[in-house]
Amino acid sequence: REALCWSTLWFSLSMAFAFFTIPGLYGSEFADAKRIEFITGYILELSLSMDNVFVIALIFTFFKVKPKYQHRVLFWGIIGALVMRGIMIGIGAAAVHRFEWILYFFGAFLLFTGIKMLFIDEEDGVEPEKNPLVKLARKVFPVHDQFDKGHFTTVINGKRLMTPMAIVLLTVESTDVVFAVDSVPAIFGVTTDPFIVFTSNMCAILGLRSLYFVLASAIDFFHYLKYGLALVLAFIGLKMLTVHWVENMWGPMPAWGPLLVIIAILFFSILASIIWSDRSVKKSD
Repeated sequence: REALCWSTLWFSLSMAFAFFTIPGLYGSEFADAKRIEFITGYILELSLSMDNVFVIALIFTFFKVKPKYQHRVLFWGIIGALVMRGIMIGIGAAAVHRFEWILYFFGAFLLFTGIKMLFIDEEDGVEPEKNPLVKLARKVFPVHDQFDKGHFTTVINGKRLMTPMAIVLLTVESTDVVFAVDSVPAIFGVTTDPFIVFTSNMCAILGLRSLYFVLASAIDFFHYLKYGLALVLAFIGLKMLTVHWVENMWGPMPAWGPLLVIIAILFFSILASIIWSDRSVKKSD
């Protein structure tokens, strides 16, 4: 219940930013278009974060992290994600500004990623011990085999060691980088305005901690969400590849167009999950 309240608060603050701050920054002439771009980017990043939430839940299960210590990992994980996303967005914005053709590369990558996601075996799971960053950390730093409450390091016989909690944090951070490789190019498919790209991304990430505790217990419920996210990525990629051709044929696409498509895809994937869940319950009965 507390996590749901926090998620509602973060969503409300994000919408308040869209409806009250953006008009003041861009003026009435561009306010509506920029507001829609922000909301579209926010919903896109928030929906892609759901996939990240489920992977984090698998990581916590793998390392047997107690629920009372998960808050600490998520807090520092989000701080790291804000820094890394900011750096990646800055690099991406500079690249798009200098080399506009790179948007076609982003589009092709997203289309490929979306199609690939449709055929990934979801039972492949997560294997943190095969994570290159985790392997490197174990080689470079001495790691204790026991947790020390929520601490990332501990002192044994006068020697400071990393705890498994630090390994969990490294795994979460490296996982977010992998997801950012998809989500950062995706937001450039909505807008190339660096400020909108950055703020929509940051607002989505800031709500990730509370979103985790809302959704983590309902992983099995969202059975078809992964396919919906794959279609969202494929749609954004296809949009980036064909935008100039479409504009030459029918004129500029309305700013609210991508927003409606993304909402529709997510709605039907969640609806399909509900139907699948109901049928599974009936079969088990």
